[in-house]
Amino acid sequence: MEKEYLVIDVGGTEIKYALMTSHAETLEKGKIKTSYENGVDGYIGRLAGIYEGFQGRAEGIAISQPGVIDSDKGIAITGGSFGFIEQTPVAKLLTEKCKVRVTVENDGNCAALAEAWNGSLKDCSDGVVILLGTGIGGGIIKDGKIYKGKHFAAGEFSFVLFGNDYESLENIWGMRNGNKRLCQMAARAKQVEPEEMDGIKIFEMANAGDRLILKALDRFTTDIAKEIFNLQAILDPELFAIGGGISKQDLLISMIQEKVDYIYDVFPVKVPSKAKVVRCHYDNDANLIGALKHYLDSEK
Repeated sequence: MEKEYLVIDVGGTEIKYALMTSHAETLEKGKIKTSYENGVDGYIGRLAGIYEGFQGRAEGIAISQPGVIDSDKGIAITGGSFGFIEQTPVAKLLTEKCKVRVTVENDGNCAALAEAWNGSLKDCSDGVVILLGTGIGGGIIKDGKIYKGKHFAAGEFSFVLFGNDYESLENIWGMRNGNKRLCQMAARAKQVEPEEMDGIKIFEMANAGDRLILKALDRFTTDIAKEIFNLQAILDPELFAIGGGISKQDLLISMIQEKVDYIYDVFPVKVPSKAKVVRCHYDNDANLIGALKHYLDSEK
């Protein structure tokens, strides 16, 4: 009988979970609201509560969560939006409570693992996943494996600096290409409040040929293209896979590639390799699938 695993994806507003086989087949799935009450005890208790519904069936627990994660030991070095969980041995605490093996990995790394396992980076030895969301997440695949860096912080693209002002959060990549700025740019173009804009509305107008929105998207995707150009020079990957909610838009992917190509066309020096952009294969289940992959790999 094939083994089954409880896989959990912790997000800012909800915790998604699924019972999956070792081949990433989903047997059951669900979600609950993320709670910030009662600190670490409340957090571990909430995860253990999910496990109770699968006790006796799940061989172990694989977790994807925000923050810098020591995935070898299952320790949350930082917690992203979960500030209370810094320096917390999540895997150890949950193992003690549930009596099964637990692994924890950063959510961006999980998305990259999913793409490398059976997604857009399946046939790549080296690739980069860039996730466009509230900030800029992602992961780096090197020789078919996640490149974690010395401090488990590789792929934290949100902190890449723009320009010379390093005293303002407005000049980090996470702010320059986060969803909030896209809404601000579109709202300014249409002279409305940012609260009136969201990704769906912006791309509806863009696909309908709205000139002002297309100009805003042109500026937005140019910033993304510049950093892809830089990352290509540093890492020399085979592919960049773009994920996040707005990555479903064909227009976004084509505009990013167009801007990347333009940079190479006008760059005054011939460069040895050019960046190629594709869309991530997995959508909302990427973190779940990647967390499972990390669990199975670490088992070996």
